[in-house]
Amino acid sequence: MLKTHPMDPRIAVLKDKMLSGDRYASIEQARIITDTYKKHEDLSVPKKRALSLKAALEQMEIGVEPEELIVGNRTKGVRYGVVFPEAGCSWIDREFETLPTRPQDRFKVREEDIREFRESIYPYWKGRSMEDVIRQRDGEHIDAIAKVVKINQKDHAQGHICPDTQLWLELGPAGLKKKAEEKLAQCDDSEQKEFYECVILVMEGAIRFMERYHDLIMSMDRSEELSEVAQICRNLSQRGAQTFHEALQSVWFLFTILHMESNASSFSPGRMDQYLYPYYEKDIRERKLTEEQALLLIECLWLKFNQIVYLRNQNSAKYFAGFPIGFNIAIGGVDEDGNDTYNDLSFLFLQAQYDLGLPQPNLSVRLNKNSSSELMQAAIQVVAKGSGMPQFFNDEAIVRTMHDDLNISMKDARNYAIVGCVELTTHGNNLGWSDAAMFNLNKALELTLNHGICLLTGKKIGLDLGGLDTYKSYEELENAFGQQVDYFIDEMIKAENVVEKAHQDCLPTAFLSSVIDDCIEAGKDVTKGGAKYNLTGVQMIQVANLADSLAAMKKLVYDEHKIEGTELLEALRHNFEGYELIQTMLLNKAEKYGNDVDWVDELGSKWADYFRNKMKQYTNYRGGPYHTGMYTVSAHVPMGENVGATPDGRKALEPLADGGLSAVYGRDLAGPTAVLKSVSKISDSCTTNGGLLNMKFLPEFFRTETGMKKFENFLRAFVDLEIPHIQFNVVNKEDLLDAKIHPERHRSLTIRVAGYTAYFVELAGKLQDEIIERTSYADI
Repeated sequence: MLKTHPMDPRIAVLKDKMLSGDRYASIEQARIITDTYKKHEDLSVPKKRALSLKAALEQMEIGVEPEELIVGNRTKGVRYGVVFPEAGCSWIDREFETLPTRPQDRFKVREEDIREFRESIYPYWKGRSMEDVIRQRDGEHIDAIAKVVKINQKDHAQGHICPDTQLWLELGPAGLKKKAEEKLAQCDDSEQKEFYECVILVMEGAIRFMERYHDLIMSMDRSEELSEVAQICRNLSQRGAQTFHEALQSVWFLFTILHMESNASSFSPGRMDQYLYPYYEKDIRERKLTEEQALLLIECLWLKFNQIVYLRNQNSAKYFAGFPIGFNIAIGGVDEDGNDTYNDLSFLFLQAQYDLGLPQPNLSVRLNKNSSSELMQAAIQVVAKGSGMPQFFNDEAIVRTMHDDLNISMKDARNYAIVGCVELTTHGNNLGWSDAAMFNLNKALELTLNHGICLLTGKKIGLDLGGLDTYKSYEELENAFGQQVDYFIDEMIKAENVVEKAHQDCLPTAFLSSVIDDCIEAGKDVTKGGAKYNLTGVQMIQVANLADSLAAMKKLVYDEHKIEGTELLEALRHNFEGYELIQTMLLNKAEKYGNDVDWVDELGSKWADYFRNKMKQYTNYRGGPYHTGMYTVSAHVPMGENVGATPDGRKALEPLADGGLSAVYGRDLAGPTAVLKSVSKISDSCTTNGGLLNMKFLPEFFRTETGMKKFENFLRAFVDLEIPHIQFNVVNKEDLLDAKIHPERHRSLTIRVAGYTAYFVELAGKLQDEIIERTSYADI
């Protein structure tokens, strides 16, 4: 069992410094990138990208706190938002002054930075950034489909990837540089040669970056421990990691540099308890390390995972609220032979989360039919603490579908990792592009019911296939809905091809490519298909509302004829004003998804399958398959703002269901087990890109041994039903209400938003309200 003990004074000081520090927008790297491009106008984009990263690693201002045992950051200040001009900065020009006051994810700004940005950075990049390239190539088209399909990755490089951390630990930048030099010496192809030259450049920068931390520390008044950190930095610049402390520091350098290169979210450390265990076990066995010392080092690393956030534009911040940077760490799960595996580090990682309760890393526990009660009970202790972590993934649901549906080898499937919120990937050999787009099924239904016309604007934005006033049968309505979905999927794929091509043209990533298997062997950048696996993942949003709407129309309009189709259409057009009786019937006289009602649940399952099967017909720009997920991040709030009144009784602009597999809050009246049964009817083939089930329990449930055991049994039912994912908030509604009114009292309160945890007081009001209203369970 996990221990309750006072926080280590060193950790307490570092945590307070992090939480109390001001969060600024930073233009320092933008300045370095711009200067590099200006000096090397005659070079190719890959070379300029590599030289820019090398320059940033060699020139960015760095800092070290005297209490730190793990060092490094992408900026000297913690939680700074980095302006990254190669990806996009026209939105910065529009929004710079409003960053401190916008509704979500605020940053302070310095007047001199705004002035420098406008005078010397933005004029160079105007029309050149990837954001501008995409807008020039397909901007009007992307805007035209935006209410149904949100295309992502338009103004930042691709993240959502799990690098080959084990390779990095073994070789370090010096070893990878040597590997690239050997390949270069044997290479005749000009494009491959350039790739290897770029890898060499960025590794030279990484080596110097580590040396700079050594030099800085040695210039400081320092403790013996900090002197040891300096030596570790020097060691890692010359060779791979050899001790547990070196391995943790090496991992952090890797992820810091990945963020400096790409300024993207969701680079995932993956199965850290597996690949770090040999370093831990060796040091423990040789008495160079104690369990207590290991925990202190882990908690120092956990703090570092909270020091990087991502600066998004105002619109994207609504969809990804609360800085979900996505350092996802998975513990437990099966090994390559299919046997359950966990170790001492699994428990130490849980203990670190139990002690700190921070939003990062996004801690995940992999479960299977043979998962030990010991590991499950320790994880439940952390759940009961209320930080929204860990979340749980089901090997029984995931491994088979990764292998069968995506043609991933069984060895790689068993070694799956999680990136970002709940997205699934293989370890170190996959560009999954898992956050490519979000498809609003409910907006597509709205257009189907109203002759292709948006209820909110009155503009025709979809196909006119008829409406509720013309469809004579439910089957006719469903047929039209399928055609509408097909149309927008086709349009989405056209936009995705433009976006992926722009990434190849504008944002090649030599450093990332060096830690993705097959890229160095093939001499090919990861954006051009160099990885072993090349996937693209699209989210379908939101099956719960869709199932409820279809069920209400099927029963009340077409089966029982209690509401006329023309009357329902008028009710939707008027947002139920003057049609309150119809709204009440829709809410109360038709069964709802999430209550184990087969015919309703199967409507959701049917259309999830339909969407997934349609996506199977396409190949992405890198030659790999499309697949689907069912999660929302925080998009269920802004995507609800794009949807008019719906036949499930929801009024216009209100949030859609949270999660992706979750029921609409307040409608799951048959208890948590019924929710599991409803969700289990959706095929796991629909969630190979990740599925998200969100549930909320009251803290009292976990206060007895009986409650803890019942919760373990609930998780075992989740495993047996082969549901891919589940996560929990454990909190009282009263505490959330007080936090909204008195944020200063609840600065450290964390909450599960969707597939990630965020500070509750940093979320926008609408999202806070939606979380407060989610169904809470007191028993199972």
